Amino acid sequence: MFRRAFWFTAGAAAGVWATTKVNRQLKKLTPESLAAQAADKAVEAGHRLKDFALDVRAGMSQREDELNDALGLHQDPERPANVTALPGPRRLRAIEPDKLDQNTYRSNHENRSTRSYNRNEDH
Repeated sequence: MFRRAFWFTAGAAAGVWATTKVNRQLKKLTPESLAAQAADKAVEAGHRLKDFALDVRAGMSQREDELNDALGLHQDPERPANVTALPGPRRLRAIEPDKLDQNTYRSNHENRSTRSYNRNEDH
């Protein structure tokens, strides 16, 4: 009699355990639960991406400081730390005609004024 009661209790406990396990898995597969899991994963991925971006920015700043030290470029104390100094735009001066060789200027100028332009001539 005890043997039958033991196996009956063991079977009932296994059934309850299996039913509970299946119900938990079914609750995890509901649309609301799946949406919540996806949102949690997205937030977690966003935090990891932000941490990565901050690490990259810190590494870039450190490397820039190393390169500035190696090249002897140092920032002005009056300039704020977050503003970097860029060189001004380069301007090329046109060569004035009086500084050219006068013969070259005259021959080029005369050739341009006396010849008519034919656009098919170069082809």
